[in-house]
Order: sequence, then C-alpha cells, then structure tokens
Amino acid sequence: MNAITIAKPGDPDVLTLKPWPMPSPADHEVLVKVASAGVNRPDVYQRKGNYPPPPGASEIPGLEIAGTVVAVGAKVVRWKVGDKVCALVAGGGYAEYCVVPEGQCLPVPTPLSMAEAASLPETFFTVWSNVFERGRLKPGETLLVHGGSSGIGVTAIQLAKAWGATVYITAGSADKCAACIALGANHAINYKTEKFGDVVKSITNKKGVDVILDMIGGDYTAINLDILADEGRLVLINTMGGDETNVKLSQIMRKRLTVTGSTLRARDTAFKTAVAQSLEKHVWPWLESGRVKPIVYKTFPLQNAADAHRLMETSEHIGKIVLTVE
Repeated sequence: MNAITIAKPGDPDVLTLKPWPMPSPADHEVLVKVASAGVNRPDVYQRKGNYPPPPGASEIPGLEIAGTVVAVGAKVVRWKVGDKVCALVAGGGYAEYCVVPEGQCLPVPTPLSMAEAASLPETFFTVWSNVFERGRLKPGETLLVHGGSSGIGVTAIQLAKAWGATVYITAGSADKCAACIALGANHAINYKTEKFGDVVKSITNKKGVDVILDMIGGDYTAINLDILADEGRLVLINTMGGDETNVKLSQIMRKRLTVTGSTLRARDTAFKTAVAQSLEKHVWPWLESGRVKPIVYKTFPLQNAADAHRLMETSEHIGKIVLTVE
C-alpha cells in the first residue's frame, strides 16, 4: 500500500507518500480500506517530533479514518467484510489501509459522505469524554469553549446544544464568531478585541459558567478559574498557550472547583471502546437525524498531506480538514 511517512521531524514538506507494508488485523481487529482520514493538531505535533506514537502504534500519522472493512480478525464479533465504518486509531490513518480494534469502529451515519465520517472520531471521542464524562455537563448548564471554530469547537457547540446546554465560545475573528453563532452558540467572544473574562462575567451576571473546555492553558488558566461558577469544572485538553501558569489555590477551594483534563491517544482500547459505545447510544442518533452535522472545511488528496498541514497551522479553517484517498 501507499502511506504518508515522516522523513524526519520538521516542516510540512517532510510528509512523503511512499510504499509501506500492508498491515494485517490481529484477532480483535479489522482491516479498513481507507477512503478518508481526518487531520488533527496532534498530527502536526507528531510531524514536528513533539508527539511520538504510543508503544505499539503505527508510526504513520493519522488518528481517524472512514472506509470499508476488507478483512476481520479471527475473534471479531460485530463487523464483517463490506461494512462501512469510521474509526479512532492511535496512528496509521494517513494510508490506503489501516488496522483498527473492532471496539473503536462506529458505523458511518447514513446521511454522511466518507469525508464527513472521517472528520468525526477524534473530535467526537474527545468532546464526549471530556465535556460530558469528565466535565459532567448537564442540560441547563453553561459551557464555555475556547477555540470555538476549531474541529473540537464546532463539535462541542453542537453536542452541548443538543444536550440542552447554553454555549459560549471564544474565537479569533468576526467571521469565526459568526460561524459559531450559526452552529448554535449563544454568544461568541472575539478574544482579539474583547477580554473574554469580562464578557463572561457580564453575560452571566457575574455568576460564571459551569464548565470550560480549554485547549489554551497558560495565562488563560487563572481567568478560567475566575469565571467558573461555584462547583464549576475546568477541563484541559491542550496547552497551546503554555504548560505553566500561576493560579490562586484558595479560589479553587472557596468555589469548590474541579480542575481536570486528559489526552486521548494513549488511552487503552477498553476506554476507547466504552466511549464509542456511549457515542453510538447518545450522539449517533443526532447524526442520523441531521440534528448534529460534521463541519468539513476543506479536503486534500492523501498525497497532498503537506498542504493540509500548512492550512492547519494557519488556523484559518472553521471545522475539520480531511484527506481523501484515491
């Protein structure tokens, strides 16, 4: 098969399409002929040498795919050859074929193209496990999403609204704010022209928000803690703004706050299978009905993965970037 490899850590041009050994499924795995693969920031970090794959994972980048099952392991129960699936993987997505643990596969929702289906797993697994499981968002509560126009952001807006929450977001331009409002956000804050902490206090009458999904970290952390309501939960999923910060610990105690966070790639198959089952139960009906829709900003042929990474690094996109396999 052909696959995108990382010749050496560096800029997007180190991504090279070359022949690669065809993987074969283990007992509880399926082999998928890849139609599309999602592009995510962890792929960029891996390309730069800052996010190596976990032990046992493919060194080929790519954390989510959609395609057709072409072979199944001896102990696979659910899937059969010919099934259309989308799947979360720990690596190997930027390729013509990819092996996946059977529990990490989900059926392609009926209304969706393969490119749309490939845009789902990484962000939907991340948002569900962090906002709804770790963050314990309840209907009627308020959620603030930093980076509302990102792949994570557009997913969080739609899922939280469908869940019955009020959603506020931050984004870096008027166009991105408008796009988030169109997706259902109740209020959008342009962090380049407004101080998000002051705005949140104003629109909540100083009560604050119940849950914050933050991919920035750094200096945002102290402000996040300040604008959380009593019993609020701060959920960290990245540290794009820095890994260190100063906070008032007394504030956490006084307001009974929870500070938590997670990374997804290194979690075991049992955890990812459980998340997949929750998604199929709670979220897949919304995708089938059109209540929740994938937002694909642009697609690139697999061999043009470098161009996809260049776009990702501009942060100009609203929603997901996807590779398509000829």
